[in-house]
This record gives sequence, structure tokens and C-alpha cells, in this order.
Amino acid sequence: MPKKHNPLNLNPLQLRTLTLLQALAELPEHAKPADEPGAMAIANLSHPHGNHFHLGPYVVAARDASGLSNEAVWVVLERKGLIQSMFPLGCVLRAAGRAYDTGLKSQILHGTDH
Repeated sequence: MPKKHNPLNLNPLQLRTLTLLQALAELPEHAKPADEPGAMAIANLSHPHGNHFHLGPYVVAARDASGLSNEAVWVVLERKGLIQSMFPLGCVLRAAGRAYDTGLKSQILHGTDH
């Protein structure tokens, strides 16, 4: 039987937010290893300026990042075991959250030339 896409039934906003947290976990200026095996502590969240913001080598549309400032999204991600929330300061992205395939990376993380 094939693997179910989005087995936790995350909504689009939750999926976009998790995708951004996964990208933040790969950037040393935003993340460091947490005490929990495979988890990353994320802080120093980026904020949109105008209609976009920069996330390491990526540019992200502000509309795709609204979940970073939405506590309800963080509550769901925590309840589903993907993060440990410290809203609004940051979170611990658990191993399950790092491994979850949102299918959105190429859609919301755009390369930049500056």
C-alpha cells in the first residue's frame, strides 16, 4: 500500500508553516540542535518586509508565512507532535516535524540572486 500523502491531515496553512520551519532548521543563524534526538531548536524568526522576506538562500512570499505569526497553527503542529512551541519566540522542530513531507518546498521557497 502506498504511503499516504499528508497522513496527519494538516491544512494548507499548517503545511506552509511546517515547510518554513523545516527550512529554518537548516540555517545555522536560526537553528541549533536541541536536547531531543533529531530535533532542532529554532529562534530568531524572520519577518516579512513588504510582500516577502529572506530565509537563507530563499525568498518567501509574505502570504506563505502568515502561519509563523499565528498561534493557532503552532498549537496544531504541537498537538500533532511535530514541534514544541515557544510561541512567538521560536520552537523545537522535532524529528517527526523535520521528516514530514509537506510537498511544498519547491512551491514556497524561491531562489534568490541577491
